[in-house]
Amino acid sequence: MAGLEQYWYRKSPLHLILRPASWLFGWLSAIRRALYRRHILDSYRLPMPVVVIGNISVGGTGKTPLTLSLAQQLTDRGYHPAVVSRGFGGTAQGQPVTENSTAQQVGDEPLLMARRKICPVWVGTDRAATAKLALMAYPQCDVLLCDDGLQHYRLQRDMEICVVDGARRFGNGYLLPAGPLREPVSRLKTVDAIVVNGGVAISCDAPQYLMQLSGDIFHNLIHPDKTARASDFQGMRLHAVAGIGHPQRFFEHLKGLGLEINPHAFADHHPYRACDLAFDNCDALLLTEKDAVKCAAFADEKFWVLRVDTQIDPALIHHLLRKISRHGS
Repeated sequence: MAGLEQYWYRKSPLHLILRPASWLFGWLSAIRRALYRRHILDSYRLPMPVVVIGNISVGGTGKTPLTLSLAQQLTDRGYHPAVVSRGFGGTAQGQPVTENSTAQQVGDEPLLMARRKICPVWVGTDRAATAKLALMAYPQCDVLLCDDGLQHYRLQRDMEICVVDGARRFGNGYLLPAGPLREPVSRLKTVDAIVVNGGVAISCDAPQYLMQLSGDIFHNLIHPDKTARASDFQGMRLHAVAGIGHPQRFFEHLKGLGLEINPHAFADHHPYRACDLAFDNCDALLLTEKDAVKCAAFADEKFWVLRVDTQIDPALIHHLLRKISRHGS
């Protein structure tokens, strides 16, 4: 599938071949949604509110930073949230994520979230079953955040938040495999909130909130207490690495900080080895948090991690609080 990604954000003759497969994908997806909505396939309601943060497209849109932000805001208001994630690429099923977990076990994004130490994080492909296990271990949980679970209909939800990449939007507008969409754009009419990461609002009737990623402090991967700002890297030979859904966003962010970098884009969730990052003429190597959790085993003092946080319309958390207050009513 990765080889097709170069075609997902433009239209070419290849799509004449792939469109029939996209129609089939869309037809099967629609049938699956209908079976859950008509209760022909079983779904599960948990005893507390469930908030799903997801997207309708393949690739990173900013779901994980948003999930962390909402978890922090709920915690600040006295709630006890927990996060359930698929754990893409990991082998663990129905297990908690700890600081000592590895990305190979639990996936890179859940490990990133767990190391923020905001709330418990659990992983498993069956989010409903994983959520039940998490609640047994963490009975004080009073709201569950489901990271990347928009299409996981086995778990009933009180609120759906769809994150949209404000730069890439919906690519060529086609469903997989001709385009990047997991569900048609019309699916946005049924979600409770749309969060646009960068850019401007899209054309849709659902409530929309704008989000920006911000961050200008780098942490040394070997010595996390050691920090630096962009000005500390001036005049150095810098290499930047991003194995995320939209690497260019990270590179542009660094350039916006005034840094001259040699960018290196890798596939999303790339399993790094030391040889991947053995760059010549490198004084400092700049990483995303998601990439850093997979590089600690072979990192040296040249590895620096940029932590990013979300800046989002505060009206979103108020909308969320209203939705979860209606749970069970």
